[in-house]
Amino acid sequence: MNSSAALALLLDRGRLTRGELRELTGLSKPTVSEALRRLVDAELATMVGHVSGGPGPNAEIYAVNPDASYVAAVSVRETADGNRSAISAALCDLTATVRARSERTVCFDEADPVEAVASVVEALAAEAGVATVRLDHVQLGVAGAYDPASRTIHHVDLPGFDRPGLVADLAERIGTDVEADNDANLAAVAERRHGCAAGVDSFAVLWLGEGLGLAIDLGGRLLRGARGGAGEIGYMPLFEASRPAGQTPNVTPHDLTDLVGGAAVLALANRYGHAGRTAEEAVANGLADPVFLAELAERIAVGLAAVIAVLDPPLVVLAGPVAKAGGEALRDAVVVALHRAAPLEATVEVTAVDDDPILLGGLDAGLAAVRGRLLAALQRPAA
Repeated sequence: MNSSAALALLLDRGRLTRGELRELTGLSKPTVSEALRRLVDAELATMVGHVSGGPGPNAEIYAVNPDASYVAAVSVRETADGNRSAISAALCDLTATVRARSERTVCFDEADPVEAVASVVEALAAEAGVATVRLDHVQLGVAGAYDPASRTIHHVDLPGFDRPGLVADLAERIGTDVEADNDANLAAVAERRHGCAAGVDSFAVLWLGEGLGLAIDLGGRLLRGARGGAGEIGYMPLFEASRPAGQTPNVTPHDLTDLVGGAAVLALANRYGHAGRTAEEAVANGLADPVFLAELAERIAVGLAAVIAVLDPPLVVLAGPVAKAGGEALRDAVVVALHRAAPLEATVEVTAVDDDPILLGGLDAGLAAVRGRLLAALQRPAA
């Protein structure tokens, strides 16, 4: 337990001397020395230098061994044309330093998902100069709902990714622990650590891209639902009724994706003369058009009002490619539309994460899993 406490502090604080570890843990000098010896012997920590503390011997500085563990994150998403899918991946060491990144497109109508993802991970490890067997965790992010009980991905449009056993097959193929999660959930993990949700008790992330997503963080824990489907806001039904004179109303069912999904946003932008290959590009081209922004904001406010009415979060973060393209101009228009639509209050911000939030969140989630296992292993008594 002493070694576990010392490792936890090194992971959290970075470089520390023996004296600093004694002050932080309240342990005796011999106990701290033994804990550090155990960590060094296990290749979990290393001495990285000395610092002069006075007339006596220089104090040794210790840090986590970055090569003690490696984590990879893989994000798979549909491209705007719908014919191919984009796979982004990153690999980091135990100190969260990114060692390699890659991006490629794949047609999953022709490629096996397990082989496609595994080949990306293997190429990433080779680029970083790390043997694949040194990987301790791979975090997969997809636009879908992951049921941890059955280890199956649901509500996913990527061909083959809803196959039962896919995550287990991927773990066996790569030879390491593999977990999957919704892309919006991983974006929320990144938002809490690197974005405007840092220090906030609870918040929600509304993901606006080719698809829609919602992540709900309650006190630092993600709400996933009974089968991993919490936040699938794109399926929220909407109804449009028309009544010809003297007739029963004709009710046409839609869902929120039909209103503010990538294809719908692109069509709306084109109607206002703002062309683009993607919804993200078209929104960026239409930022100077207040009428276009107002209508887009009204559509977003429909989903946002439902989120706030049910959850009443102190903060809602607009994330995803469309939100990033719209920036503060779109955020301001959404706030106006929300207040006009319903008497609801919430702070609304645009994501402050500059890098790929799904990869960042995936690396953070993977590191949390690996670090948790390392700390737990140190606390187990020797056989």
